[in-house]
Amino acid sequence: MKPWAKDVFGYLFDPVSAEEFFAQYHERKALVSKHKDGNRYRDLLSIERIDELVSSINFQPGSLDMTRADPPVNREDYTFNSGAIDRGGVARQFQQGATLILPQLHEVDATLADFCRAMESHLSCHVQTNIYLTPPDAQGFKTHYDDHDVFVLQVSGSKSWRLYDTPVDKPFRGEGFRSGEHEIGDPVEEFVLEAGDCAYVPRGLMHDALTHGDEASLHITVGLIVKTWADLMLEVISEVALRHPEFRQSLPVGFARPDFDMESVRPHFKNLVSTFAKEADLDEAFHIYVDNFIQSRLPATEGTIANFQTPTDPSKRYRLKANTPWRMAEDGEEIVIITSGGEIRFPAKAEPGLHTLLDGGEISLATFANLDSKDQQATIGRLFAFGLAEPV
Repeated sequence: MKPWAKDVFGYLFDPVSAEEFFAQYHERKALVSKHKDGNRYRDLLSIERIDELVSSINFQPGSLDMTRADPPVNREDYTFNSGAIDRGGVARQFQQGATLILPQLHEVDATLADFCRAMESHLSCHVQTNIYLTPPDAQGFKTHYDDHDVFVLQVSGSKSWRLYDTPVDKPFRGEGFRSGEHEIGDPVEEFVLEAGDCAYVPRGLMHDALTHGDEASLHITVGLIVKTWADLMLEVISEVALRHPEFRQSLPVGFARPDFDMESVRPHFKNLVSTFAKEADLDEAFHIYVDNFIQSRLPATEGTIANFQTPTDPSKRYRLKANTPWRMAEDGEEIVIITSGGEIRFPAKAEPGLHTLLDGGEISLATFANLDSKDQQATIGRLFAFGLAEPV
């Protein structure tokens, strides 16, 4: 079993419990978890794996980047005129102190993708990985803050971190750090992340980091891309506006003129606010967000092509694949399971067997005995092909 499969939060910040983390740290303050286990995160990634990827994959623009706090790295130093990555240029810049960055590596690496799915199943937010490999005595970024919460998993080497103040509490996505406008001041906390350690840094908290010691530093920054109450409220008001045309009425003619009478629109504005307060429907907007999140996940379909004939075997039993999001709904004469990538439709008679699977039980072709043999195989086939069910 993969070390994060049983308890992904313990894998990150043990001995702090998940309950304590979400009550005291989440979106509030930093947490540094010292594990004294240099191999803790080696199952996720290694420098050797990075070397293999860079030397074998034709990385497209945007899928590999390099940075150095001083002097800055120019993109032309590690790319060809076509924009393609120059592998030799990457190696040379790394030799000269530049940090190698592999953004969104979970999109091409199955191990990182599995880890992200485990986190997403608990957090209900998009989880991404950015990989940073920094040479000894080097710094990739100057002091800044991120517009999303991050977990920093130190895979190998070590890094010295400094945390500062939080100039923007819970910044919006895209509300980035502005050098010269946000005063940095003195650090409020300093620590060294050794291999196997993890740090949680909430969005808006200014920080910087420098490689510590004479070994290259490899860490995984796990970013949490969340939906906020503000996002949900915008969805709610959009739903209200669909039912009430007064919200869709254009702003008054000449509203930008210097002589426009602002007082003339206040009564209408207050009426809209009152209508919104009475008509706002949490359930409708909330279900839209649930379905959008579930359907936007990438399904875990490994093994479905190599074992394409498995669903025709009556002796095979299946269980719900771990960390697969789902929601069941009805649509006329069909049962719909909303899951990663979209919707899967089944005949209504399949509902009892589907409940068995989704409730944690095991199923086989015989579970759907009330269907004819063709529909039995089609039902198991869909569940297997779209990553909902896996052989026991």
